[in-house]
Amino acid sequence: MFIFDTDHLGILQRQRSPEYDRLVAKMSPIDETDIDITIVSFHEQVNGWTKFVKGARESVKIVTGYQRLEQIIKDFAAAQVLPFSTAAAEIFDDLKSKKVRVATMDLRIASIAIAQRMTVVTRNTVDFSRVPELQIIDWTV
Repeated sequence: MFIFDTDHLGILQRQRSPEYDRLVAKMSPIDETDIDITIVSFHEQVNGWTKFVKGARESVKIVTGYQRLEQIIKDFAAAQVLPFSTAAAEIFDDLKSKKVRVATMDLRIASIAIAQRMTVVTRNTVDFSRVPELQIIDWTV
């Protein structure tokens, strides 16, 4: 069972890059019900595109930003989205108290993965490897 980090999700959404081809190849033998994403990735993507729209000065960029937000809604509505549960929050708080040095959103994703006993699929192996008991893999290499 796997959780896609936001970076792998973005590669899938863009559908163009050598990393995309490698990612799709690694995914092909795996049942799609064994791949999930998290509400944290939704939060990250919505924040990013909301910021983009807010800073856009040209109508064409505003339209692009809203199109991306609309696509995010569609993508997440069709996906298996894991919540940031009470169990994940307890793990997150424990990791913070142990001063695990990982960005907040990544630590939330890691906490969900640990709570669900799943592997995080990410290119950010340096940061995620700092999280004790977390299984990680990069499918873009």
